[in-house]
Parts: sequence; structure tokens; C-alpha cells
Amino acid sequence: MFENLTRTELYATLTGIFTACLIVSNIIAGKTFDFFSFVLPCGVIIFPVIYIVNDVLAEVYGYEKTRKVILLGFFMNLVAVICYTITIWLPAPVFFENSEAFSVVLGSTFRLLVASFAAYLVGSIVNAKLMVYLKKWDEDKLFFRCIVSTLFGEGMDALIFITIGFLGTMPIEALILMIVMQALFKTVYEIIVYPLTRTVIARVKALPEI
Repeated sequence: MFENLTRTELYATLTGIFTACLIVSNIIAGKTFDFFSFVLPCGVIIFPVIYIVNDVLAEVYGYEKTRKVILLGFFMNLVAVICYTITIWLPAPVFFENSEAFSVVLGSTFRLLVASFAAYLVGSIVNAKLMVYLKKWDEDKLFFRCIVSTLFGEGMDALIFITIGFLGTMPIEALILMIVMQALFKTVYEIIVYPLTRTVIARVKALPEI
């Protein structure tokens, strides 16, 4: 599927996938689901895809270009949140009966918004930095780099998001368990799809530079 693209063209495509997944993950994160008696936000379904793309970007294009995508994703998500907020504030016509449902799905408390943005920035940057740093030590161990960077990146993401978003709303034991389970769930997810990550990285590296 990449044969007719250059690395530069694919960089733009990966940037689009990254930002789109980020915006979608923040919308569906408002719903939780029961996973073998553990409660997890539905954002974990798609958020690991962001880290997979993050790995591909860091491995192929380096930290600086990956950081630009991370910051762009942050900005576009901020734009989306501003648009949601303005839309919720605008008065609805009398015949529109779904204003409350719309607000529930696309609205967010300031606390959760701060938690989401902080967790995303720190987690994504930690993931990208580790991928590049570990590559200097051993370029051949791609699996090790992908999993370790995801474990630490997702760990920081879960720690920051859940602590800021839910501290004081549940017992400390439940909070810690939720942090651990979310980080492990996302890391196991990437382990399962690692063959896909490896294939994408190999094909991107085989593309012409321009």
C-alpha cells in the first residue's frame, strides 16, 4: 500500500492518522467498559494505535519530526475541544431534543481536559525519546525498543491522566490498580500487533527519501 509513496508523502499520511486517532480517542474515552472485572476507559481501544504510529515515526523519521507531530496533535485536539465547547454553548432550536446527550458525549470537565492533555504530551514524548535513545544502543532490537518505550510512555500517560482526573473520587487502591491495568492493557495490545508495526517500519524504510 506504500509502494507509490515517498517517505515525505507518507510522513504526511502518518501525521493525519496520528491526529485523527488522538481526537477520536479523546471522544470515546468518556465511556468506560468492564474488562474481566476491571474498569477501563474506551479510549484504550484506539489509543495504542497512536503509540504504534509514534514508534514508526520515531524509528524512521527521528525525534524532532516526531515531536512536531505530537505538538500538532495537541494543537488539533485543542481546536476540536474549542469547537465542541462553542457548539455546546450555542442555543439549540426548540425542535432539537438531543442537546443534553450531545453535551454529555462531547463535553468535558476542566479537570479531565487538563489530565488528558498533560498525559498525552508527557506520554507521547517519553515514548518517542525512548525509541530514539534505545536505538543508539542497539539498532537491531526493534521489538525491545517498541515494547519498552510503550510501557514507559503508557505508564506515564496512565499515571498522569488517572491521578489528575480521578484522585479523590475513588480509593487509592482502586486508583493504583486502574493505572497499572491501563498501562498493561495498552502494552499488551502493542505486543499483539507488533508484527504489523515491524512490517510498516520495514516498508517505510524501504521507500525513497523524496
